[in-house]
Amino acid sequence: MEKKGTKIAYFIALAIVVIALVIAKVTNDGSGFVATGWALFPPVVAIALALISKEVYSSLFLGCLAGALLLANFDPWQMVVNFVGAGEGVGMINAIDISILIFLVMLGVMVDLMNKAGGSAAFGRWASKAVKTRCGAQLMTMLLGVLIFIDDYFNCLTVGAVMRPVTESHKISRAKLAYVIDATAAPVCMLAPVSSWAAAVASYVPDGFPGSRISMFLSQIPWNYYCILTLIMVIVISVLNIDYGPMLTHEYNAPERPFEGADDYEEGEKHSSVLDLLLPVIVLIALCIIGLVWTGGMFDTESENYQNFVMAFSDASAGPGLCLGSIVALVFTFIYYWLRGLIGFTKSMESIPNGFIQMISPILILCFAWTLCGLCRDDGLQVGEFVRGVMANTGSLAKFLPAVIFIVACFIGFATGTSWGTIGIMVPLVCAVFDWYDQSTLLSIGLAASCAGGVCGDHLSPISDTTIMASAGAHCFHLNHVSTQIPYGVTVAAVSFVSFIIAGLVQNVVVCMIIAIVLMIGTLLVIKAVTAKKHQGIFQEMAAADKALANK
Repeated sequence: MEKKGTKIAYFIALAIVVIALVIAKVTNDGSGFVATGWALFPPVVAIALALISKEVYSSLFLGCLAGALLLANFDPWQMVVNFVGAGEGVGMINAIDISILIFLVMLGVMVDLMNKAGGSAAFGRWASKAVKTRCGAQLMTMLLGVLIFIDDYFNCLTVGAVMRPVTESHKISRAKLAYVIDATAAPVCMLAPVSSWAAAVASYVPDGFPGSRISMFLSQIPWNYYCILTLIMVIVISVLNIDYGPMLTHEYNAPERPFEGADDYEEGEKHSSVLDLLLPVIVLIALCIIGLVWTGGMFDTESENYQNFVMAFSDASAGPGLCLGSIVALVFTFIYYWLRGLIGFTKSMESIPNGFIQMISPILILCFAWTLCGLCRDDGLQVGEFVRGVMANTGSLAKFLPAVIFIVACFIGFATGTSWGTIGIMVPLVCAVFDWYDQSTLLSIGLAASCAGGVCGDHLSPISDTTIMASAGAHCFHLNHVSTQIPYGVTVAAVSFVSFIIAGLVQNVVVCMIIAIVLMIGTLLVIKAVTAKKHQGIFQEMAAADKALANK
């Protein structure tokens, strides 16, 4: 908030917030604000203040205070109790998932350790020879994101750590790196049958669904337009060099300031190789899978809770499973680097506090974001109940309902910053609206719309944990990532909305997918033509810089 205009706008926004709270207090008849339109007010406050001030900590804090105040019905002491979580159900103490925080710290330590041992530098040396263009660097980032499909947090931090040196060597901005990471995190996890997301989504299906819960998840995949088209968009903008909106400014400035706030990548020992980065990552993926299926009961062979691999994933606890896998993988990485002679004991121990320090900012943002989400969900202001009431009379629009579900899920995901929470609200509602047996195709489309909308809203929200992790992985200023990503996400969301309308009418998975992909590519080509005409000089300079790098 350095500019005078920004300060004025911020104080005006604060004044509007205060006036709105006064109106809420005066007009309330004593029944409270739970499951009313006011339930959406706290996330709106947090998002609006963050976008105005470019400062996320105070904005989230004030959003949490507004939520705690409304939930307490303007009782000051109860507001403090609600915010801290001294009571039951809501508040920071109840919202924080300590297993996820431990997982993030373990990943931070591993990233710093791979850096110190020279694994990142070795991969960078190999990638500098294998990747010659900006397009190649972006596609390699996407490919790595697709391969690490097990969990979006793991995806964001690992891909960011590995690909930062490569993308920076090709003058790709950190905002663009953060977008590619984010675009191949949640969307890929939502399309992968073996992931923490598959387990979470399947768990929301109510009892009585015809078939297994994992079959529900599989049925929505070919109709999930937002996730599929997001991946198509990354490929097209990389191959055709399409940039627009605030992202174009960041990409244009990248050659002059590519290493602003850059990390100090250590070279490590000269005999370090690409395997010194890949092996710890592969072991981490394998152990995280084992940890997830262990929490799902796969190894309880003599217990009545025994599950096969697929069902164990369906019932897995993502936080504990990933925490178990990351801790064992970290121990393996320490021992492996010591045996390889890449790093000594004393220097390797420095990675523990360093990794934690790297995670402080995203952990703090996550804690506030989780608190705000908790205040808005079932134990708090019950945003979901309000939405159910709004949608109660939409059942007559059966063929258009998937598009409506998509928009509603987008709105909830954006307001609350959680795709899992949004999907948890929408999936039971979708199953209740459609007849499970006579409308199986529409049910699959509706489920896909709820999942796609949840991912879309989460993708665009400044208070989303995945968005925060993508910023952390790319070491990009969080609100730079948010502002540059929104135009791209809105583009995909608009095409997805049209695709869900067509899907509800046509209900042919192949035909609808072809139409959706053609619409996506056509939209991007139109954007490219308009942007190229408006910024012709910028694109010529960027193309010349890319050609010069490729010829080195």
